[in-house]
Amino acid sequence: MIEKKQVVQKEERAVIVGVITREQTERQVNEFLDELEFLAETAGAVAVKRFTQRLAHPDRATFVGKGKLEEIFQFIAGRDISIVIFDDELTGSQIANIEKVLKVKVIDRSDLILDIFARRARTAQAKVQVELAQYQYILPRLRGMWSHLERQGGGIGSRGPGETEIETDRRIVKDKIALLRKRLEEIDRQSLTQRKERGEFIRVALVGYTNVGKSTIMNLLSKSEVFAENKLFATLDTTTRKVVFEQTPFLLSDTVGFIRKLPHHLVESFKSTLDEVRESDILIHVVDISHPQYEEQIEVVNRTLQELKAFEKPTIMIFNKMDLYEANTFDKWLEPEVKEEILATLKRDWEVKTQGNCVFISALERRNIDELRKTILEKVIQQYRERYPYKTEFFY
Repeated sequence: MIEKKQVVQKEERAVIVGVITREQTERQVNEFLDELEFLAETAGAVAVKRFTQRLAHPDRATFVGKGKLEEIFQFIAGRDISIVIFDDELTGSQIANIEKVLKVKVIDRSDLILDIFARRARTAQAKVQVELAQYQYILPRLRGMWSHLERQGGGIGSRGPGETEIETDRRIVKDKIALLRKRLEEIDRQSLTQRKERGEFIRVALVGYTNVGKSTIMNLLSKSEVFAENKLFATLDTTTRKVVFEQTPFLLSDTVGFIRKLPHHLVESFKSTLDEVRESDILIHVVDISHPQYEEQIEVVNRTLQELKAFEKPTIMIFNKMDLYEANTFDKWLEPEVKEEILATLKRDWEVKTQGNCVFISALERRNIDELRKTILEKVIQQYRERYPYKTEFFY
């Protein structure tokens, strides 16, 4: 039986690979590879080189062309590189074929993300969700994984031990998936009961792209200690805290971050965790405004919210990391008046786009946090008034 082990070891030296196609421009591919490099770093690896190739479509056997594969092999030879990471999903046979040429471990973005999720899972729910996603990832790749055991040739006697093992493994994996889904349903029922027991409180959920500062903002607003660091997927498990602003209570939840090219089976597995988003009354969409592609990240989050049928909820957009944005945008010789005008224009544009539902902050420097608290409080009170028009005990 194929065992699920950590695919990336600490301080492993890696090469990353992307393909430029009609669907992915060179600029997009380089952005994806920047993110892949950060993912590798989060898993503990160090990306020492990246390779890209322009193709009409990926090669069915080796994803990249044979010439590019040889170029990668020549680079790896004689260097202490033990893993090659592809930015797009590979089939089991592609992985086997590439490993045969490169003589090192080969994984794709999905496998890397699953590896990070497996390391970060803390609660029983997150662990089951990750294990389910891992088996769903393995299932269609079993044949490629077992290809080295299959006998050559055809006709009588060609049914080798590898094929028998594939059938055995496929049955075991399917049984395991069924058991994990059943276990997840049990955990979901328990979680639903817990959510119902929270009573009449208005619920607010922090959402956003991964590594935008949601957990830091959670800690600021709730005075709790939620794990936060400058790595992707620092938070997997939904954390909910009761918060009171000016004697008005509400529930605040931190959720797993979204990312481009998030594997579909991973989204499916984590939909129960994202119930907190679906069942919330207000969303706080946190944005890292210092990121060069922050607007694309906003689109990724909005598409995911649409998938979750949560896009129409009342939303406050929090533009975080203003300190980094200013450091990246302004040089020390810029006139203060020009700087203020640029910032004012930025804020005016987003106030129009969000109909005034936005706040610009720096969680790290505790900048504009009072305005953030005031904005959230106004939304929470508005929701209480709409839901309980004849009650007054929530308002003082």
